[in-house]
Amino acid sequence: MPTPVRAYAATSPTSSLTPYRFDRRDPRPDDVVIDILYCGVCHSDLHTARNDWGWSTYPIVPGHEIIGRVIEVGDKVTAFKVGDAVGVGCLVDSCRHCKPCQDGDEQYCGDFTATYGGEDRHDHTKTQGGYSEKIVVSEAFVLRIPDGLDLKAAAPLLCAGITTWSPLRHWKAGKDSRVAVVGLGGLGHMALKLAKALGSEVTLFTRSRGKEADARRLGADRIVLSTDPAQMADVAGRFDLIIDTVPYAHDLNPYMPTLAPGGTLVLVGYLGPLEPALHSVPMILGRKSVAGSLIGGIRETQEMLDFCGEHGIVSDVEMIRMQDINEAYERMLKSDVKYRFVIDIASLRS
Repeated sequence: MPTPVRAYAATSPTSSLTPYRFDRRDPRPDDVVIDILYCGVCHSDLHTARNDWGWSTYPIVPGHEIIGRVIEVGDKVTAFKVGDAVGVGCLVDSCRHCKPCQDGDEQYCGDFTATYGGEDRHDHTKTQGGYSEKIVVSEAFVLRIPDGLDLKAAAPLLCAGITTWSPLRHWKAGKDSRVAVVGLGGLGHMALKLAKALGSEVTLFTRSRGKEADARRLGADRIVLSTDPAQMADVAGRFDLIIDTVPYAHDLNPYMPTLAPGGTLVLVGYLGPLEPALHSVPMILGRKSVAGSLIGGIRETQEMLDFCGEHGIVSDVEMIRMQDINEAYERMLKSDVKYRFVIDIASLRS
């Protein structure tokens, strides 16, 4: 029988999130049933709730930074058992046959199933996310949380963590690398921590004064005020990799001269046209690139979680009750959080 669960949902682009009840699907033989403990709040949740990208259908339950414990497993499940601490990120299925899927890059499958707002491949029902009591997911898309990690602070690793880890690994950041991060928010603070733990020299680009102490605590070796021409000139030609975490349209041109020859600026935070236009001369003269990167595959996400377990890396979080989600959205728009909201799902039951 389907399982009724409590949740919070958006019912229109302009409405606040409100209490909602719906049925989770019956578990299949390869499914894991998870009692959700914590769920991180991602900027994508807000964009989806307000239909900023134009694809939302209502009602919709956001949430794709999910931490919980296994309470039931199907007959064919071999990787998990009842009681295990597990996570679910942005994907709950994919075609599993295309080249990206075979390569472990399910996020680039042309037919992946998003954790919320997607369509189940089997029964064609809409998927609903982690602002809820329970979730049912194929074991192939469930992540194991290493022992010793603070579960509530591990929740944002399922999106903010893997979103910054994937480009660091793809562009082979390591002890001989010079990495810069644009923006100090949910994504940016994870990029600093992970790049530092990989052994890279790490720089933060920021438009705001007063972030030096926090940035250094998080792993930055240098802080550059991107609005100061003298400071920007001092780092000309320096960086092998720039991870740009800013979630809105902004000018990339000031950063291109700071790339070393062959360097790459990777966009992970912004979906939309580049404004103003990108000047090609610095790119051509230095074989420099602008690229994009989307979360990471399941294998890579597990690699990231294991790395975080070995190095004691979690997100800086502020815990909230589910009932405070609308206020959290407004604060998030003002960058008034250090550095990720996480919902205590126990509050749904209070």
